[in-house]
Amino acid sequence: MSEVAVGVDPGTRHPTALIDPAAEVAASASVGPYTIIGPGVRLEEGVQVASHVLIERDTRVGRDARIHHGAVLGTDPQDMKYGGESSTLAIGSRTTIREYATLNRGTAASGVTRVGDDCLVMAYAHVAHDCHLGDHVILANTVNMGGHVEIGDWAIVGGVTAIHQFVRIGRHAFVGGGSRIPQDVAPYVTVAGSPAAAYGINTEGLRRRDFDEATVRELRRAYRTLFRSELNLGDAVRCLEEEGEPIPEVREMIEFIRASERGVTS
Repeated sequence: MSEVAVGVDPGTRHPTALIDPAAEVAASASVGPYTIIGPGVRLEEGVQVASHVLIERDTRVGRDARIHHGAVLGTDPQDMKYGGESSTLAIGSRTTIREYATLNRGTAASGVTRVGDDCLVMAYAHVAHDCHLGDHVILANTVNMGGHVEIGDWAIVGGVTAIHQFVRIGRHAFVGGGSRIPQDVAPYVTVAGSPAAAYGINTEGLRRRDFDEATVRELRRAYRTLFRSELNLGDAVRCLEEEGEPIPEVREMIEFIRASERGVTS
């Protein structure tokens, strides 16, 4: 991910910024004009926080992360069951949060909302309470997530997409823009639409990440068995296993499908 400057010199604290005495701000972290840093916030080395940002409370921002103008982090969960219990938001190292994105803390269900390392959360996206994002995840503009969503490493979600609470999106999956995602998205698969449908393996993304052709070919074959044969999903999984020990990536798809509680987008 390329570096994106936020217009604040490293290690500076603008005189108009309000930093709570109970916050921890590393010496090389910077805080821009009119930004508010609340209690229990920890900004690690190299973090850059731009102007008019609110980091309300109990939030850790990892090394060299970038928080852009107007973003709102660490606010109370938007959950009627939330009773004021202690909870946190954790932002990984080198992750970028763009303008006006909103990220809530967790609830008693998991205690934490987590965004991994090297992620990009674009403008106006919403990461709800108890969501867990892996590393290298990209959320495009105005992605809106319900609570308890899980997104695996390297997954990409296109803009103006709504993700239902408790949905899981597997590693290396690709979700097209303008989609509605009420069910799980299997690893390595491309889905799009409202409601979403599967459109094959995320071939281009896998090649960009140096997956070899043999692995991509096996994933395509597994996809055809799982989603394009006349078998129901349970029978398709058994069929793949009866053919012999699948490669690790296909095994990952099988285990993901078996663990699904909401059903899998097909």
